[in-house]
Amino acid sequence: MKLFARAPRRSPGHMEAPPPGLRHMRIVATGLLVVMAALFLISRALDTGHPVFGFVRAFAEAAMVGGLADWFAVTALFRHPLGLPIPHTAIIPRNKDRIGNTLAQFLKDNFLTPSVVARRMRKIDVAGAAGRFLTDPPGKGRLREGASRLIADILEALDQERLGGMVKSAIANRLRGMEVAPLLGQSLDAAITEERHIPILDSLITWAGRALDANEDMIRNMVQQRANWVMKMAGLDERLASAIIDGLRRLSIEMAVDPAHPVRLKAEEGLADLAWRLQHDPELRAKVEEMKNEIIGNRAVASWIEGLWEKARAGLLNAARNPDATMAGRFGDALRQLGATLQQDPRLKATINQFARRAVVGAVASYGSGIVALVSDTIRGWDARTITNRLEAAVGRDLQYIRINGTLVGGLVGVLIHAFEVFG
Repeated sequence: MKLFARAPRRSPGHMEAPPPGLRHMRIVATGLLVVMAALFLISRALDTGHPVFGFVRAFAEAAMVGGLADWFAVTALFRHPLGLPIPHTAIIPRNKDRIGNTLAQFLKDNFLTPSVVARRMRKIDVAGAAGRFLTDPPGKGRLREGASRLIADILEALDQERLGGMVKSAIANRLRGMEVAPLLGQSLDAAITEERHIPILDSLITWAGRALDANEDMIRNMVQQRANWVMKMAGLDERLASAIIDGLRRLSIEMAVDPAHPVRLKAEEGLADLAWRLQHDPELRAKVEEMKNEIIGNRAVASWIEGLWEKARAGLLNAARNPDATMAGRFGDALRQLGATLQQDPRLKATINQFARRAVVGAVASYGSGIVALVSDTIRGWDARTITNRLEAAVGRDLQYIRINGTLVGGLVGVLIHAFEVFG
């Protein structure tokens, strides 16, 4: 089943049928006018001089006048009465361009002005509405299913190579434009201040001790290969290798158990100096940027970024095709938690509402004139018959009530005038 059905095409001269309610009220109003005319003729033909006939004839005559006047007024809004080109009739078709401009100006002055939109947006809790939607999403329905299919169709219809290239280029350009050395320096400085670097140092010392144990034979071979024949004859090469290994092992143990060990303190001073240089040394910062650009230009990194996009696209498609399964998993729990936070955190709610207000006001300031021009041009592009039929379908039922009321009120006025003539 298609999400959107195309409206049937109509020829330019096609006359849209009036709605059933309008057609019914036209019959009632016209029928009442015919009844008044018949009543007038009957009362005039049967007039025997009795006062009642005078009142009936006066009522019917005035009702005909009122009904005809209101029929002329209602008809003159949309077309020429009886097809006669009477001046100041067919008002709406003749003034459709002015109506379009006036409606567009009304929209601009009352709805698409930044100050008006900002004032209205202050009363709208965007964050709260989003939070309630995420916390308690709507159940199954045609709107939800249609939106899911639409999102999935859009994602599948997009050119994947072109879109993937755009995403990769955007991520790579963003990374190239971001200087990472100060960020690294600030992160390292914060870690040292909060003593989060200590577990890292402990792990490095432990790793160094294990590496020493695992490569003891290699160290001994290196010492023996570099020792001269005198040391080998005296057996000093073996003693030197053992002394080196024992000294390094003792150093790693002392550094692991003594937080104030001089070598360990020296390592911490080196980390602090590195953190400062990453933030303030232009030469080191330039080297870090050069390394960063080389990493970004690496094919493996490009493949990794492409993999990120493919995973994100696959996740979006899966969520769009099966929203119930998505909301039932960890992702759904995260969305519900986000919804609860949006409703309970006043600072976050205020920030999001302020962002939404500024975004909408900015869009109105940038595109409000375009929307006004769109409304005006659309109405100007309608032919006279189209705008006439649409406006008449919208308000024609109430206008037929005016005809009925005019007929009845005219009749009552006629009775009053006749009463003043008789008894006055």
